Amino acid sequence: MKFNNRNVFISSKARIGENVKIGDNTIIYDNVIIGDNTIIANDCIIGEPGNDYYFNDDYKNPETHIGKNSMIRSHTIIYSDSVFGNFFSTGHRVTIREKSVFGNNCRIGTLSDIQGHVTFGQYCWLHSNVHIGQKSEIGNFVFIYPYVVFTNDPHPPSNICNGPKIGDFSQVAVGTVVLPGVKIGKHCLLGAQSLIGRDVEDYQLVAGNPAKVLKDVRELVSKETGKSHYPWPDNFERGMPWENIGFEKWKKENGYEND
Repeated sequence: MKFNNRNVFISSKARIGENVKIGDNTIIYDNVIIGDNTIIANDCIIGEPGNDYYFNDDYKNPETHIGKNSMIRSHTIIYSDSVFGNFFSTGHRVTIREKSVFGNNCRIGTLSDIQGHVTFGQYCWLHSNVHIGQKSEIGNFVFIYPYVVFTNDPHPPSNICNGPKIGDFSQVAVGTVVLPGVKIGKHCLLGAQSLIGRDVEDYQLVAGNPAKVLKDVRELVSKETGKSHYPWPDNFERGMPWENIGFEKWKKENGYEND
């Protein structure tokens, strides 16, 4: 473990892996578990206690797991009782509330706000300024672009909390709002600045306010190539597990034959 030793606090109840680097002014609370080769940058709070910590003398901080080879950039706050897979990364000033679960190779962009009680699969990439409401469920290989909002209260204000569900390989474009309880299928494209208020079946392109189904996404022709770009994994591999081997071969080897 390496750190600059300027105003760093690490709980004696934290478990820090090999070759972990921790920056200045960072706090690591009780029961945080950090995997090998992870970097925690300056001014981070890892394992932020829940509300009871401030009022209950018997409070015990739940465990927080950060996987190996992760990168947590400056001013990130991660609440306790969350689990992050290997190769997890954040931009700057990210907030992730309690009971968040992320698979391997997920990225959260600068100034994003994850409200907790959410699940993400593998290889989910969130760009900057994304807000994810509680009880949202996001599949694998889902990309969410800047200023997207996932909501969860169908009758605000109420005690109902019903977040959207997004299927594998779907793309949520810039500025889109997804309303409570909406279910999005696999390989969908939600167009920029759309208001999504109804369920969307697999392979659909939807756009507008309110959003409407425009066509099967595989019929969408690229202005640049004159060909369909979708399903996008056939045409994009940077940072993906099928890089240099192709999506068709990868999905056969990993149980995605029907995608």
